[in-house]
Amino acid sequence: MSEPTEGDSERPLSMGDIIRRQRELAALPMRQLATMVGISNPYLSQIERGLRAPSERVLEAIAANLRTSAEELHAAAAGDDEDAPASAVPAAIKADPELSARHKQALIEVYEAFRDASTERRGRKGRSFRV
Repeated sequence: MSEPTEGDSERPLSMGDIIRRQRELAALPMRQLATMVGISNPYLSQIERGLRAPSERVLEAIAANLRTSAEELHAAAAGDDEDAPASAVPAAIKADPELSARHKQALIEVYEAFRDASTERRGRKGRSFRV
């Protein structure tokens, strides 16, 4: 593993980063966790590197084997994952010279409504997993 650079410490943690860190804290080799979850080692590697997003079923299995919950994994990733796009998209809309001020405001409101709906949906999914 390479030495972290200054820019790496500022990079938000992805779901894959969080899964990898939890696996390492549990002292589980990647191959062992993949077997426990019922997925291939290359698939888990892709998840940890952020190349693939796990399905809810796979995320539930990963969380269970790491002695946590999918909700906690989502919560750990949510703050970092949701902050970056929230400021980038409205900024890009505001910077577009082809849009009127009214159109810019409308697009930003639609974008924020979609984000809020997505966050609420994810929250409902997370709560439904608790039995």
